[in-house]
Amino acid sequence: VGKTTTSCSLAIQLAKVRRSVLLISTDPAHNLSDAFSQKFGKEARLVHGFDNLSAMEIDPNGSMQDLLAGQAEHDDVNAMGGGMGGMMQDLAFAIPGIDEAMSFAEVLKQVKSLSYETIVFDTAPTGHTLRFLQFPSVLEKALAKVSQLSSQYGPLLNGFLGAGGQLPNGQNLNDMMEKLESLRETIAEVNTQFKDADLTTFVCVCIAEFLSLYETERMIQELTGYGIDTHTIVVNQLLFPRAGSGCDQCNARRKMQTKYLDQYEELYAEDFNVVKMPLLVDEVRGKDKLEKFSEMLVHPYVPPQ
Repeated sequence: VGKTTTSCSLAIQLAKVRRSVLLISTDPAHNLSDAFSQKFGKEARLVHGFDNLSAMEIDPNGSMQDLLAGQAEHDDVNAMGGGMGGMMQDLAFAIPGIDEAMSFAEVLKQVKSLSYETIVFDTAPTGHTLRFLQFPSVLEKALAKVSQLSSQYGPLLNGFLGAGGQLPNGQNLNDMMEKLESLRETIAEVNTQFKDADLTTFVCVCIAEFLSLYETERMIQELTGYGIDTHTIVVNQLLFPRAGSGCDQCNARRKMQTKYLDQYEELYAEDFNVVKMPLLVDEVRGKDKLEKFSEMLVHPYVPPQ
């Protein structure tokens, strides 16, 4: 529907009026690289042609074991130690969402240390978008699980692995507890910022079709439930056939879009800024086309008569 295009365009406009802007994609599809025709990774990198706009793409499904172990590699683990490590991993992964929560928390810690003035999140499709708001409770469950392990298996681990009680990856249960607690605090702090209307707002991007209208309504209700400010909806890919156009397909599609556009207006016009974006002939890729598209976000598109 144009989420990434809109995110990139919004970041471009913000870069004109902010000291530094970071654009983060949490979508596993990693479309930022395609949009800017430039390769991005998990480290923030300046976008070509800008000196205050950076971008990064993160994998929301990073490995929890990697996060806990850092980059340490212990290939010579004995069989008993390996069994203990496997047990820890199995128990940790028994908590739904822990992998994603920890990966996200690590990214947030990194972003905090970079101190950008404005951050734009290009989120994955609706189902994934609000998952990170549940991460603090996920990490609290993980903490409880590890705490339980510590009391149950701590003496056993010490017996098997020596006084240090170390796991194969060089961690011990106390290290895990501290790591999880630190990540939980980071996410809890960010969630507080997300719920502050002076600091954060959510922009919904949709198209004028039934399913998109339904998804947008559901998402706005969820956002409101979480206490997150949202007052802008971008309706993308609208057709504006010229008066008297002989294109039957264009006219039929415009008629359908008008029906759903009227519903958007009826539902949201009073409390929301509804931005109408046209369906363009060319694909919006590369800095120049994104800049052109971004202008229509701030200066309303006027269709030809």
